[in-house]
Amino acid sequence: MKSGLVKAIAVVLLAAVLLLVNFLAARLPARGDLTAGKIYTLSEGTRSLLGKIEEPVSLRLYASHGVAGLPVSYKNYADRVEEMLRAYVRASSGHLSLEVISPSPDTPEEERAQAAGLQPQQVPGSGEPFYLGLVVTQADQQKALPTFSPDREELLEYDISSLLNSVQQLNKPKLGVFTRLQLAGEPYNMMMMQQGRRPTQAQLILEEWKRSYDVVTIDTDFTTLPSGLAALAVLHPAGIKPAQEFAVDQFLLSGKPVLVAVDPSSSYFKRQGGQQAMFGGGSPDVSSDLPTLFKAYGVTYDSQQVVGDQELATQVNAGNGQIARMPVWLSLAAKNLNSATPATAQLKSLLFVEPGSVSVETRQGREITPLIESSATAGTVPASTLQFSGPDEVSRTLVAGTAKKNLAVLIRGPFTSAFPKGAPKADSAADKPADPAKPAASSLKSGSGTLVVIADTDWLLDDFSVRRQAIFGQEMVEPLNDNLFFGSNLIDFLAGSPDLIALRGKRSAQRPFEVVARMEADAQKQFNSKLAALETRIASVQSKLAELQRKSPDGGRLVATPEVLKTIEEFQAQELSMRRERRDIRRSLRVGIDALETKLLVINLLASPVLLGFFGVWFTRHRRHAA
Repeated sequence: MKSGLVKAIAVVLLAAVLLLVNFLAARLPARGDLTAGKIYTLSEGTRSLLGKIEEPVSLRLYASHGVAGLPVSYKNYADRVEEMLRAYVRASSGHLSLEVISPSPDTPEEERAQAAGLQPQQVPGSGEPFYLGLVVTQADQQKALPTFSPDREELLEYDISSLLNSVQQLNKPKLGVFTRLQLAGEPYNMMMMQQGRRPTQAQLILEEWKRSYDVVTIDTDFTTLPSGLAALAVLHPAGIKPAQEFAVDQFLLSGKPVLVAVDPSSSYFKRQGGQQAMFGGGSPDVSSDLPTLFKAYGVTYDSQQVVGDQELATQVNAGNGQIARMPVWLSLAAKNLNSATPATAQLKSLLFVEPGSVSVETRQGREITPLIESSATAGTVPASTLQFSGPDEVSRTLVAGTAKKNLAVLIRGPFTSAFPKGAPKADSAADKPADPAKPAASSLKSGSGTLVVIADTDWLLDDFSVRRQAIFGQEMVEPLNDNLFFGSNLIDFLAGSPDLIALRGKRSAQRPFEVVARMEADAQKQFNSKLAALETRIASVQSKLAELQRKSPDGGRLVATPEVLKTIEEFQAQELSMRRERRDIRRSLRVGIDALETKLLVINLLASPVLLGFFGVWFTRHRRHAA
C-alpha cells in the first residue's frame, strides 16, 4: 500500500516538475533555434536596426483567439508571429514592449484595431471576423501592418523590421529620379503639334513612388546630385555624360543604393522617333547604357542585343486581325522571379518589352542575386532588326540558347570607382580624367554599396502595366500585371534602412513530408505511364474497329465477325488487367506510406520515455559511483 502511494506521489511530482520546467523555459532569456532554416533567429540586419532604436517602441499584436472554425494553419501562424515578436523584444535591450490583444466582435479592442487600420478577415463558412495584425507606436508616430498573411511567411522578419524602421522616420525619404523618359507627363506644346504627337499623362509608377517618398526630379543636364537623397533611380540614361556618371559613381560608393534601368530598345522612344524612324534612322534615345560604370563594376550588358524567349512569348496583335506570339515581349511568371528577395517575392507576373540581359563578374566580397531570369532557351536578336519585323520574322531570326539570362540583378558589396583619377573634365566629350596635378576635389576610390541593374525600361510605362478606362465619368485603373508592384517593392527595398537590404526571406515553418511526397510522386509517375500505355492500346483498338467498320460490306454497319469479337475480347482483357495493376499500385503506395507513418509514430511515442530511461539509468549509476 505504501509502495503504491509512493509511486503515485512520484508521478504527481514528476508531472509538477515537467510543468515547472516548461513554465521556466518559456521565461528564460536564452533560446535555441533547431529549425532547418533558423526561422526563429533574428538576422544581423534586424539586430543592427534594433540597436539604433533610441526611444521606446510599443508593439500591439491583435490576434483573435477562441474564434470557432478558425483554420489550424492560422492558429499556428499566429503563434509563430507572436514568438517572432517576442524575439524582437528580447533583442531590443528594453526598447520594445509587446502587448497581445485578442479582439472580440463589438468590443473596444476591435474598435481600436479598426481605428489603427487593421483589416478583419473572415472564417471560412461562418464568416465570423478575426484579426492578425500589428500596430507599432513610437512617441506620436503610429504605423500598422493590417494583416499578417501566411502567403508572406518567408518575409515575416522583413515585414516586421520594415514597419519598425518606418515608424522612426519623421519625414518622407528623398528619392532622386534621373530619366530621359517622360514619367511626369508631357504638356502640349508647339513642337508636339508639329510632330503630330499627343500630350502624355504622368505615369502611375511615379505617382506610386510619391505616396511614400519625396521624389526629387533631377534635371537631364545635372553635374551634381541633390543632397539628402536616400536612394537614386537612373532610368534610361541615354546620352549620359561622363561628369554625370561620376556623380552616380560617387553616390553609390558613399553607401547609398542605386537603381539603374537601361534598355537596348525603348518602345517609348521608338514611338517618338517620328520621321527619322520611317527612314531607318531611329531615335538617338532608343538604347541606353552606362558604359564607364558598367565596365568598372564588372557588369556586362550589350545595348544592341534584345533577349527573345519562345517559352515566355506574349500574344500580340500582328495586324489584319491576326494574333501572334512575340518572343521579345516577355510574359514573366513567378518561376522567373526570385522568391527569396522582398523586391520580387509574392509577385506573379511581369511584362518586359524587348529587354536586354545582364551578367555580373564575381569579385571577392561581392554578393550577386538574380532578381528576374528568362528561361534556359532564351536567345538574342539585334535590336536594329526589330523596327520593321513582325512576330514571325523575329521568331525565325531568334536562335535558342542553352542557359538562363539575367534580366534584373542585385549587386551588394565592395565597388571600385570608375574614375580612379578623379572627376572628368566638365567639357570632356569622352571619359577623360582631370589633370591629376590639379585635382578638382577629393573623390571616393572605393566603397560598399547596393546596385540594382534592370535591362528594360518599358515595364515602367502605363502602356505595359495598366488599363485605363472611364466609368461614369471616373477614371478606373486596372493592373494588367505586377509591374507597378515591382516598382514599388524595389524602391521600398532600396530606400529603406541599409539593415533592411541585408535581410533575406526565410523558409516556411510548414515542413512537408518530403519522403512521402517523393513516394507519392514516384507512384503517380508509374501510374501515369501505365495509364498512358492503356490509352494508347485503347486508341489502337478503336482504330482497328473503325477500319473494320469501313470495310464492312453491309453499308458501313458494324458486323460482329469473329475477328471483331476477338478484338473486343482482347480490349476488355487488357482493360481489366490495367485496372488490376492500378489497384496494386495504389495498394503498394499506401502500404509504403502507412509503414512509414507507423514507424514515425512509434519513434515519437518511444523517444521521450527511452531518453528519460537512459537518463535515469545514467543518473542512478552516477549517484552510486559518487557514494
